[in-house]
This record gives sequence, C-alpha cells and structure tokens, in this order.
Amino acid sequence: MTKHKQRQAQGGFTLIELLIVIGILAILLAITLFALNPTAHFQDSRNTQRRSDVVAILDGIYEYEAANKGNLPPTLSGVSTNSASPSAITSVVSGTNVNPCSDLVPSYLADMPIDPTSGSRAGATSCAGVYTTGYKIYKDATSSRFTVNAPSAENSATISVTR
Repeated sequence: MTKHKQRQAQGGFTLIELLIVIGILAILLAITLFALNPTAHFQDSRNTQRRSDVVAILDGIYEYEAANKGNLPPTLSGVSTNSASPSAITSVVSGTNVNPCSDLVPSYLADMPIDPTSGSRAGATSCAGVYTTGYKIYKDATSSRFTVNAPSAENSATISVTR
C-alpha cells in the first residue's frame, strides 16, 4: 500500500499546467521582441556604416589634398556647388556626377565606400565597371568646403558631414 502512495506523489505535470507555462513563456518572448525591436537595430547599424563611409570619403579627399600640395582630386572639378542638387558619386559621370575612385583608390581609400542598401558594389574596389556608391557630394561655392551626405539614411536620420 505504501508503494502505491509513493507513485501517486511522484506524478508529473498536468496538461493544464504545461499549457499555462508555455503561454507565459510566449507572452514574455513577445514582450522581449517588441522591446528589442531588431528592425530598428539593423537600421541603426546601417546608418552607422553610412556615417563611417561619409567620413571616409571626406578623409580620402583631404588626404589626397594634403599629399598633393593642396590640389584637389581632378575628378572633383565638376562637383556641384548647389546643395539642393548635389553630385552623385558614381562611375557613370554625367551632368554633375563625379567619380573620384581613380584618384582615391587604393592610395587614400582601400575601396570606394558603398551605401549598405542603395549602392551597387560591382567595380568599386578596382574602379572598373559600373557602380553607384549611394552617396552625394557638393562643394560650397564660398567656403570651398565639401559636404558628403547619405540620402538613403533610415529612421528619419540625416547623415551629412562637411569639412
């Protein structure tokens, strides 16, 4: 008789108890995913890459200038001076679009920075082929300072650096 009572005391969880625990875990998981918002984190990381790329482009331009006695890269001679319609940095030069790749890569930049979502990488390392960086540049007519911006920034961010 005592063995029978011991078996009854060792019984497992009931189906109801298991369903309640699974339900609580599902609610906690949903709250955690909502609080973490992975989409926003991915967008923020792409924006961080864009900021880094914009700074790298400007650094490359000014490193070229420092190494060449104050002369700017010749490919930037046609850059737009209108902030409302900046030049696209691309291999296809038309209108005010510019291609500083041959002046900057590989001496001042390892390769042309490409926007994580709107750029196309083909040819950006070797400056051969067709590529679009996804970044835009203009030169202030009065101060001669360059501004590079990332028009594809996410989360309503504005990424623009002037030097």
